[in-house]
Amino acid sequence: MRRTSVLQRTLMAAMAVALAAGCTAQGTGGGASATPSKGPATPAAPVVDDNKDDDKPAGSPSPSGSGSPSAGQTGPSADTAKVLMQEGTENEQVRELQARLRQLGYFHRSPTAFYGSMTSDAVRGFQEKRGLAATGSVDETTWTKLTEMSRKPTADELRPPTTNTLDKPDERCMTGRVLCISKESRTLAWMIDGKVISAMDVRFGSENTPTREGIFKVDFKSRDHVSTLYDTPMPYAMFFSRGQAVHYSSDFAARGYNGASHGCVNVRDKGKIAQVFDQVKAGDKVVVHW
Repeated sequence: MRRTSVLQRTLMAAMAVALAAGCTAQGTGGGASATPSKGPATPAAPVVDDNKDDDKPAGSPSPSGSGSPSAGQTGPSADTAKVLMQEGTENEQVRELQARLRQLGYFHRSPTAFYGSMTSDAVRGFQEKRGLAATGSVDETTWTKLTEMSRKPTADELRPPTTNTLDKPDERCMTGRVLCISKESRTLAWMIDGKVISAMDVRFGSENTPTREGIFKVDFKSRDHVSTLYDTPMPYAMFFSRGQAVHYSSDFAARGYNGASHGCVNVRDKGKIAQVFDQVKAGDKVVVHW
């Protein structure tokens, strides 16, 4: 019996020594460190971070492929570079980005200042061609490379009259203050006494929810309108026909003609429609025609 008690005490002492020698890995940004455990080892909670390489020790090489740093790049890997623009960004730097990509043949439409899937694809194509991390987002390395390879866009490159060519204005648009909207050329021309003041691309409703044609007038305007039917934003809305309106559409800016409205006239250039919104008055004529 005495031998058994001695043996048990010996085993318990050995287990205590083993536990004291255990360690738990904790992320520090520079690799894992070993710290003594005060009890039974428990797994460390995972660290969630958008930068997938942040848990690597400093100086570790990035994996080959899209995560590889560009030639001559020093410092953190391309994956951890500061993101300047990405999907959902909407500002004038995006407009310049689109214009520069268009100069190099990666972006095939007028700049809109909205960073959607088309812009992301264009950026990714540029990155792949130049051996940069093909993230589809613009980091400092991508922006520097792009500005080196392109020139500062002109005013016309940043804000071309319209992507689509204006057709001959409908006769009903030639007098007074008119939002002249052509379904054939998919354009809107803001006209005063027959002169085009501003022009922009537009899209319309689907076959199930068509945009009505005819002569209307602007019933009322709502700068920050939200649809009561679909709970979607309709900035710079100018209503002209029983709930149908001319308004800016971020979906149109992002996807182009791959989508459609619920009957409204969508505009994809936010800057242009904002300027026209300030000029148009309730009672001004609206002509929707083929």
